[in-house]
Amino acid sequence: MRPSLFLRPLPGLLAACLLAACQGAPVASATASDAAPAAPAADDLVAHGEYIVRIAGCNDCHTAGYTERGGQVPVADWLTGSPLGYRGPWGTTYATNLRLSVSALDEAQWLTYTANLHTRPIMPDFMLRQMREHDRRAIHRFVRSLGPAGTAAPEALPPGQSPPAPYFELVLPAPGAASATQNGQTPVQ
Repeated sequence: MRPSLFLRPLPGLLAACLLAACQGAPVASATASDAAPAAPAADDLVAHGEYIVRIAGCNDCHTAGYTERGGQVPVADWLTGSPLGYRGPWGTTYATNLRLSVSALDEAQWLTYTANLHTRPIMPDFMLRQMREHDRRAIHRFVRSLGPAGTAAPEALPPGQSPPAPYFELVLPAPGAASATQNGQTPVQ
């Protein structure tokens, strides 16, 4: 069988490519399009931070009434904490006033704090730890742009201590009770 006319120039082309690779390509001077992208403007970071706070559910706990009002809370009232307690086997926790907390931290402190955050339930601290630094920086810039407001949230309570209303109680099923629902059976009420 005869080699295709298409394949005949292939050995010569391969040799030319190898020769060029061995000689090294000339280094071109960097142009504006080759440079790293410019850092986002401060306004862009603030807008990005607002977006993350909105979609990550920060307001669900850290803004009183946000969930009940379907997110229809003015931005000026966001992130001032909530008197709603979350009670479970760990005790009772309250969503902090992030406006006060963040105002006390500079950007570097915030980045260190959120990269190592381990809190009590129900805060999904793992989400913050897994966020890119750029996103955590944007949250800091946004919350700082709102300025401090409101009062500190109530202090966490230890297990066994009853919280004042309002609170949301998270009750774990008794051992064995969960297995009935996991097997597709409905427990008798």
